[in-house]
Amino acid sequence: MSTPLSPTDRTTVRRGRNRAQDDREPMHALLADALVAHVGVDAGDHPVVLPVAFAVDLDGPDDGGTLYIHGSVAARWLVGAESRTVCVTVTEVDGLVAARSGFHHSMNYRSVVVIGDARIVDDPEEKAHALTLTVDHMVPGRAATLRPHTRRELAATSVLAVPLVEASMKVRAEGPVDEPEDVEAGVWGGVIPLRRVSSGPVSGTDSHDDVPADVVRRAAGFA
Repeated sequence: MSTPLSPTDRTTVRRGRNRAQDDREPMHALLADALVAHVGVDAGDHPVVLPVAFAVDLDGPDDGGTLYIHGSVAARWLVGAESRTVCVTVTEVDGLVAARSGFHHSMNYRSVVVIGDARIVDDPEEKAHALTLTVDHMVPGRAATLRPHTRRELAATSVLAVPLVEASMKVRAEGPVDEPEDVEAGVWGGVIPLRRVSSGPVSGTDSHDDVPADVVRRAAGFA
């Protein structure tokens, strides 16, 4: 039986508890769907929150599965995060909620917060696996069509692993919540749905091949 979401005090949702998710499956689905995470770390004299590509291995070596983040070995924030607590957030905006008052304007969203002690991945096989997962997270099946990572590339890349066990998730998927008197006033209220859309693959000027099937499929998924 898997650990429920919000298993600790620091991931317990207190405001908007009605939007909190108790099961891990919605979190897994969001992590599979989203493309960008934001990682917050203590850089020493100031905090830093940075957008990063990421990948997830639900069968990874860490408790609850593993979330992987990668960057340059020269990135001080990444190397300095080893054995320290980090916060990773992933959010998808699904709609703009236009209410009858400014106070009640909102967004429909799916958002995950992961808190955990980060570790630098030293094992070459796990590092290569994490980078392959990151490529396939962007374009599923892409890694199998590419050459293997070189030793030089692996040496130039740091991979940070964060356990998925300590996490929380909130979802808003509804229309505006207005005061009755504002509804009666007759002002329009509703939702502007949002989704990602691709205009189709664009081949590089130095590309010698037709657009491969994995790229076509990925672009079609955003139609």
